[in-house]
Amino acid sequence: MIKRVLILLVFLVVLMSCSQSIQKADIQKLNGYWEIEKVVFDGGEDKEYTINETFDYFRIDTAGVGIRKKVMPQLDGTFLTNDTFENVKVRFKDGKVYLDYSTFYAKWSEELVQVNDTKLVLKNKEDKEYHYKKTDKIDLVHDGKKNK
Repeated sequence: MIKRVLILLVFLVVLMSCSQSIQKADIQKLNGYWEIEKVVFDGGEDKEYTINETFDYFRIDTAGVGIRKKVMPQLDGTFLTNDTFENVKVRFKDGKVYLDYSTFYAKWSEELVQVNDTKLVLKNKEDKEYHYKKTDKIDLVHDGKKNK
């Protein structure tokens, strides 16, 4: 009897640790540059991205409001950008977290499946999962040294 209870307790602890929910404090981990690694389609097949010309840049404030924009990394550590961006609002509903995007032309949402210091997973309404890795500026020109 005690053995069964222990097995059940271990099972419940493992189950609870696997289903960590996203907290409001985790939203700040979205801030920064994200490079797409792969897309997982609803049938389970993957499309890998080995080279990316653009990164996604998020800037979200503590109220859960901000922007997402595409940026193009340059060899000297800078980014090419334009004035195009998407407004983002973070929404918590029924134990899930959503990113609600809006532009002058459209509105849509994605579910925030996972976010931590190194990984981001978003799912759209077609059940495609977008897997990103956190990245930083690339500086191949100056070998890490600043210009004077």
